[in-house]
Amino acid sequence: MTAVETPVEDLYWDPFDTAIDADPYDIWKRMRDEAPVYRNDVYDFWALSRYADVEAAHKDPATFSSAHGTVLELMGSGEMPQNMMIFLDPPGHGRLRTLVSRAFTPRRIEGLEPHIRELCARLLDPHVGGDGFDFVQDFGAQLPSMVISELLGVPEDQREAVRHAIDDTFHIEPGVGMINDFSFEARIRLWGHLQAIIDDRRAHPRDDMITDLVQTEMTEEDGSTRRLTDEECSGFVNLLVSAGTETVARLLGWAAILLDQHPDQRAELVARPGLLPNAVEELLRFEAPSPVQGRWTTAEVEFHGTVIPQDSKVLLLTGSAGRDERKYPEGDRFDIHRRFDHHVSFGYGIHFCIGAALARMEGRIALEEALARFPEWRVDHDHAVRLHTSTVRGWVNVPIGV
Repeated sequence: MTAVETPVEDLYWDPFDTAIDADPYDIWKRMRDEAPVYRNDVYDFWALSRYADVEAAHKDPATFSSAHGTVLELMGSGEMPQNMMIFLDPPGHGRLRTLVSRAFTPRRIEGLEPHIRELCARLLDPHVGGDGFDFVQDFGAQLPSMVISELLGVPEDQREAVRHAIDDTFHIEPGVGMINDFSFEARIRLWGHLQAIIDDRRAHPRDDMITDLVQTEMTEEDGSTRRLTDEECSGFVNLLVSAGTETVARLLGWAAILLDQHPDQRAELVARPGLLPNAVEELLRFEAPSPVQGRWTTAEVEFHGTVIPQDSKVLLLTGSAGRDERKYPEGDRFDIHRRFDHHVSFGYGIHFCIGAALARMEGRIALEEALARFPEWRVDHDHAVRLHTSTVRGWVNVPIGV
């Protein structure tokens, strides 16, 4: 097959352009309608924007590989280090995911609910009777960091250092992206923190997930067994603590914004907290915390008459898929009563977010506790600060008046 592309005049999407990223939905709608297989020559990638195409690519890891990276700045012809599950294809991915699943048990997750409520109270109660606070920095970013750190076994006196290191890894350098000296130094700091904890758990086991990871055994293809290397353990912990913090922090930031924009729906949630599980799903659909995932084609593949060549970078636009009117009628309308079967904001297929159940539970409890204390708030948009990366989209600061 020969690659075919049909340029659309005046249609340009750039994941590094902060002006576009501030409100990409009109462009993404044009891409879905006019160029569902979009080509960007500046950064040498293709993009799929319709729900059905994004879902199909997630379900076909043989063609859409993760081994060359899942973030545009990292993607290239060489494969990524094999110690990060997110960068693995089958069969290696399945073996390592099984190991993490053993530590990420439903019993362990469900047992966290009382603790999550206690943390919410600790973070929110000091602001009761006050004028306002930063919904993200004082609450939304701290809560998931505390929860995933507790689950993993990060010592309490190191949790803030770990959280700030994670935040710094998402630093964007204009014209460069996330691969810059500042973010690289933050990655070194984060790995140092995590490696020290892993070393301690090998010597002094505890009842936590990191201990489970260092003690568990993996069965190789030849039937032999082995324990995870330090690099594999660090990769797992880095992935879980980073993703476990970022996803929920962005979700809660968007919740503060959207519920302020829709006070009638916020009032319904105050009166009927039972609506919150569905509201969380609608928040995830409407403003996906991670709206872009990268893949690498291992063979030519055709969508809508356009052929994407082998060895191409392809960006799957989860954020666009969530607004696709072909899947969601009136997709640009936020509605906590919306009924739908599923969305792709946690990914789909073999790389479906392993912490999705925890993220959903945190989002539900966080909003329930926040709304019980603060049934109304006003976002100070003049001082709200966005987070811009090629793969994560949300807010760093959302100051609110109560």
